[in-house]
Amino acid sequence: MSDDKKFDLVVYGASGFTGKLVVEYLVSKYKDDGSISWAMAGRNLEKLQSVKDKIGVPSNIPLIQVDSNDLSSIKELTSLTKCVLTTVGPYQLYGNDILSECVASGVDYVDLCGEPGWMHEKIAQHREEAKKSGSRIVFSCGFDSIPFDLGVLFVQNEVIKRFGKPSSSVRGRVRVMNGEFSGGTAASLKATMSSLKEKPHLFEALINPFSLSDGFAGPQQADDSKPVYDEQLETWVAPFFMAPINTKNVHRSNAVMNHFYGEDFCYNEMWISGPGEEGKAVATAIASANPMGGDDAPKPGEGPSRESRENGGYDVLFCADIEGQTVNASVVGDMDPGYGSTSKMITESAICLVKESLELVGGIYTPASSMGEKLIKRLEANAGLTFKIEG
Repeated sequence: MSDDKKFDLVVYGASGFTGKLVVEYLVSKYKDDGSISWAMAGRNLEKLQSVKDKIGVPSNIPLIQVDSNDLSSIKELTSLTKCVLTTVGPYQLYGNDILSECVASGVDYVDLCGEPGWMHEKIAQHREEAKKSGSRIVFSCGFDSIPFDLGVLFVQNEVIKRFGKPSSSVRGRVRVMNGEFSGGTAASLKATMSSLKEKPHLFEALINPFSLSDGFAGPQQADDSKPVYDEQLETWVAPFFMAPINTKNVHRSNAVMNHFYGEDFCYNEMWISGPGEEGKAVATAIASANPMGGDDAPKPGEGPSRESRENGGYDVLFCADIEGQTVNASVVGDMDPGYGSTSKMITESAICLVKESLELVGGIYTPASSMGEKLIKRLEANAGLTFKIEG
């Protein structure tokens, strides 16, 4: 990529709820860091200026008018920046031209996408061109799927240190998750369901755990669609509503990293509900609930209060089974997953990609396969995440 770009990154969607949180984080963490150049972009300059004034963004941070339906404005955006950080979803509705132009012009791209059907299409469409142009595309840089994707990498690295080979079976177990679901996540799910009417063939991409794995078809995976009793942990576990995207990203990481976890690798992800009959009842209730909150779900652009975000958090356990033993690791976040932590994770992803991953060639990646340990270190140092080996 050319070094003559004006900005390291541009936050596209900076006047939206999550975009504003990204801007807040950049100001609070990097206001005095002259090594990072950035700008704010969106459809409405007045709204951008209002956000800038309200947050106290330094006056030298530019505003760029960009409309996802205006290709000339998108081309202008990509001419100015090394990386586009976009929070404007659903991506299947508003991300096609942004992504295409980034790939064509060799510009890096990070998003919060949790839309596997769209990702499946875009990987096939742009994979080869991205390799040629030098564009590094990294989907899913928020709660879906950074804690899970990097959590599996983290525990596997420990397994390899101890046993000289990876585990062929890792279980992701959500121990704690406090926070509201993102309005963008709910909107993305709705858009995905609507897209199946026009593209019924994408249903296979939604149910196949290897649909993002470049044609690789791995072993049968454990059924995580109903409550089960986890014998090793001695607790009931319930379906986790984000598993359908997280598991696909974990398997894509494995494929892109030349099957670093092995071609026989199995991964499933569930929610710990507790032991005994009470745990079973909770698991059954979780399995039958609507995690998106139905009609009460936040709309895109809406979100929880600062107090709610700061009081949120999450704790995910990763259990890697090997040779009759289990290596346990955890990933803990210090803010609500859907907004507070997500806004920090995508920002650190963009900075890590541009500043610390210069050797990475063009292609379509996951967080683990693109930045891996470098990103883990940044998230621990700056974004309130803790990665820990528990035994």
